[in-house]
Parts: sequence; C-alpha cells; structure tokens
Amino acid sequence: MADLSALKEIATTAEPAAPVHVKKVDAQGRSYATGKRKDAVARVWIKAGSGKITVNGKPFSAYFARPVLQMILQQPIVAAARDGQFDIDATVAGGGLSGQAGAVRHGISKALTYFEPGLRSVLKRGGFLTRDSRVVERKKYGRAKARRSFQFSKR
Repeated sequence: MADLSALKEIATTAEPAAPVHVKKVDAQGRSYATGKRKDAVARVWIKAGSGKITVNGKPFSAYFARPVLQMILQQPIVAAARDGQFDIDATVAGGGLSGQAGAVRHGISKALTYFEPGLRSVLKRGGFLTRDSRVVERKKYGRAKARRSFQFSKR
C-alpha cells in the first residue's frame, strides 16, 4: 500500500509541460507543410518575400479561376495580417478544385505556424489548422451509390 502512495505523489508533482512550438525552417529559409482536404493533398513551401503565390507552377489566380477559391486560399494570410510578406509555392494533386483550394489553405496555415509560431493562436481561433476530415462515403455492394438503393418494383 505504501508503494502505491509513493507513485501517486510522483505523478502529482510531475506536471506535463505545455508543448513549445519552435520555428521550423530549412537551409533555404523556407517552411514546409502538407495540407489535406477531401481527396486533395497539397505540399506548401513558404518563405519571406513579396507576396507571390504559385500553385503547380501557375499564379494562383490562373489556377483557381473562381474568386471564391482565391478568397479561400488567402484567408489564413489575411487573418494573420501577413498579406504581401510571404512567397508561397504549392503543388497540389487529387480531388477537385474546391478540395484542392481547401488543401492549399490548410497547408498555408500549417506552414505559417512553422515559420512564425506566434501566429498559431490566431490561425487556430480561425479554424484554419483543423483538418476537415469529411470525405466521400464509399459505395456499398447491392446499392446504386453509397446509400441509394436500386428502384423497387413489386412486379
């Protein structure tokens, strides 16, 4: 019984330390992060620069033609008040344009927190660091789609 009380005292005195977020930058001064949304996966590199954003080698406004997708892409930069301060290079594959825009947004948010750990609270509050885990439900056998049944006929 005395052994158990000694363990309890040790457990109460050693409190878990809060995670310390440090700056993660490679030799070229870039931060890297992977963003995901639906079936799309984006690899994002961020470095200090003039605010140029390229996606798959094209300017982001040419790759994402719809203004809504361009707005989605810029949300974490605007929320962090770092507009025009970073050059962002992203490669994205899989899924459709909407999923790809969400994946790049997620990657930009994570890369910003690696480059400037102080921005984590702002981006976390905006919900940009949370991976949206909703994906398309798979098709089941004996069904037309994931849940839709074939048309029933009595005769």
